[in-house]
Amino acid sequence: MRTKAELLPECPVATTVQLIGNKWKLLIIRNLLDRPWRFNELRRSLEGISQKVLTDSLRALEADGIVTRTVYPQVPPRVEYALSELGESLRPVLDAMRVWGERYKARRAEETD
Repeated sequence: MRTKAELLPECPVATTVQLIGNKWKLLIIRNLLDRPWRFNELRRSLEGISQKVLTDSLRALEADGIVTRTVYPQVPPRVEYALSELGESLRPVLDAMRVWGERYKARRAEETD
């Protein structure tokens, strides 16, 4: 059986895309950059995401070491999702994406004026 590292693409950009390169994972990470979130908070904040897709995305991000899941021993149970140290290292990547998106939108607005 091959290890997780052996299954990753040779290209570093392809590795990043494989780990975080879908719409929902990026938006989950974006939210978690601000603070820890509970599952239903995330679901409400991500318009259009299904419960299954959110669950699958959080599980994958946790398995990849990007997100941590903390269960608090109380009644009713409280679970919070937060970025791990590795996940926090994505901050400059998402900041760069935000800046690029702002510039793109401004440029396109200028073209239509």
